[in-house]
Amino acid sequence: MTVLIAGGGIAGLVMGLTLHQLGLPFRIFERVAEPKPLGVGINLQPSSVRELFDLGLEAELDQIGIRTRQYGFYSKSGREIWVEPRGLWAGYHWPQVSLHRGKFQMMLLDTLRARAGADCVVTGAAVTGFETTDESATLILSDGRRVQGSVAIAADGIHSAIRRQMVPTEGEPIWNGAIMWRGTSQARHFLGGNAMFLAGHDSQRFVAYPLTAEAPATGLALINWIAELKVDPARAMAKGDWNRPADKADFLPAFEGWDFGWVDCPGLIRSSGAVYEYPMVDRDPLPSWTEGRVTLIGDAAHATYPVGSNGATLAIIDARKLGAAIRDHGPTRAALLAYEHEMRPRAELVLRANRGKGPDAVMQMVEDRCGGVFDDIEAVIPRTELAAHAEHYKRLSGFSVDILNNQPPILGDSGKAPA
Repeated sequence: MTVLIAGGGIAGLVMGLTLHQLGLPFRIFERVAEPKPLGVGINLQPSSVRELFDLGLEAELDQIGIRTRQYGFYSKSGREIWVEPRGLWAGYHWPQVSLHRGKFQMMLLDTLRARAGADCVVTGAAVTGFETTDESATLILSDGRRVQGSVAIAADGIHSAIRRQMVPTEGEPIWNGAIMWRGTSQARHFLGGNAMFLAGHDSQRFVAYPLTAEAPATGLALINWIAELKVDPARAMAKGDWNRPADKADFLPAFEGWDFGWVDCPGLIRSSGAVYEYPMVDRDPLPSWTEGRVTLIGDAAHATYPVGSNGATLAIIDARKLGAAIRDHGPTRAALLAYEHEMRPRAELVLRANRGKGPDAVMQMVEDRCGGVFDDIEAVIPRTELAAHAEHYKRLSGFSVDILNNQPPILGDSGKAPA
């Protein structure tokens, strides 16, 4: 029988591409009638780019994104705390890629339809619940239709209807009191090009990285930026909406002094088009992702703070690991449990690390020790300590250079992706 997938976001589409690569029947049910390229920038770590290359998507990624060269943390005064090379420049066999979330999703959708047929994704079909037996799984759609398959995979995001049925008492995502405002602007690259930076501390920070190369005619590139502030936790928020329009006046004044010379943060905000507001939310880890022949992947399984550029990467790895389990065990409950056994502990480690001990924790350490002002970072935090902190997060996230380079793609020799 067919593998059923709830949700046509990144996790669901990579799951579909993976099942098609394996020659297995599937169907994706997406609530949106006409998917559009919404959102702003994301980063894909080498561990997930390896899998996308294995799906035959290297050229497509290079068309819509850039290969990230450098990643660094800076104090609120713009002083360098820790900078490291990324992707190919760090010695990985695969790049880190920065790109627009919406363009990436549409590329995955177009590729999947070209390979597997337009009817492999059913749009305007919101999944509201499920049923499961020893032999099958059924998705219940908002129009009353019931679709039966061998297993069902919930890739329906942070507000997953399937997770809500599994854990009916869970409630809304958990907000930590911070708000992110996200936008894109036309500007020059900074820090030598193809670089990503985070500046500030836990209560206020600014993040930026380019999504395109500089245009030869203008010298300008599309720059993705995020401004983040801690606010009154009693403020009412729409938790989990990536596309809520916002007013720059709500946060621009707090960043007026953040022109570091090498980047003009308030200038990026002023020159941007639409700005979107999103509360910093996650969900507590679950003791299980699987009920009968139904399991969770991506944000439905492990919604986490967008720290360490790991959200989309984990979703892609989920889909590939689940694909490998289905290859080995067939579309059965045993496959779902094998996938969960491997991925749930790893995702929980990342989720908990992102709540306070992610790679960006060094910025608050500097703020606590010197108020973000220093002449030599070695006198504040030894570079050996900074290097150890960075490596620890890479290892728990599964993208330490030496480990990843010695691993083949997750599906190995399972077959080449169709052209």
